[in-house]
Amino acid sequence: MLLLHVMVAGLLAQTPQPFPKVAPPTPPPTLPAAAGQGAPPPAQSAPAPGAIPTEASLGVPLYPGAEYLTSYDAGQGQRYYLFGTNAGFVEIVNYYKTALKQKGELVYEEPGVHQFDIGRYKEESMAFPPSVTVKDYTWGGSAGFLNPKRGQQPARFKTIIQIVPNPAS
Repeated sequence: MLLLHVMVAGLLAQTPQPFPKVAPPTPPPTLPAAAGQGAPPPAQSAPAPGAIPTEASLGVPLYPGAEYLTSYDAGQGQRYYLFGTNAGFVEIVNYYKTALKQKGELVYEEPGVHQFDIGRYKEESMAFPPSVTVKDYTWGGSAGFLNPKRGQQPARFKTIIQIVPNPAS
């Protein structure tokens, strides 16, 4: 009984994060890709942690009007970038289906999570697969994802777009 009480108290003390964080290990050296493998081109140059990312720096289109929220260290030399929008989940998914010319994969129906792969995942050198992930934060009557910029409008976002760009070569 005491163990259960300690476990519950530990869970209540934790602060939820929108996506997981991973400690950044030193990336292993990479070999140049063989010509003609057909892999998508890497991002031009990853933005600095405090800089606002652009379509050019991420290597993927950004939904018009999506607001940059923050970025996190994903580990192994990668970062992921969060954007918020008050457009609906289905609208954002349809935008990326057209913009990326692929159907992507519905990861979860409830709450809606849809992922589009934008590069090849290399487990030995990446923490996350290069991708665009769209998540519905209004499922089940939720008011949305709380804006991390206190006092800014909108106070909440219906949909969050997470972008993990291809690592720079």
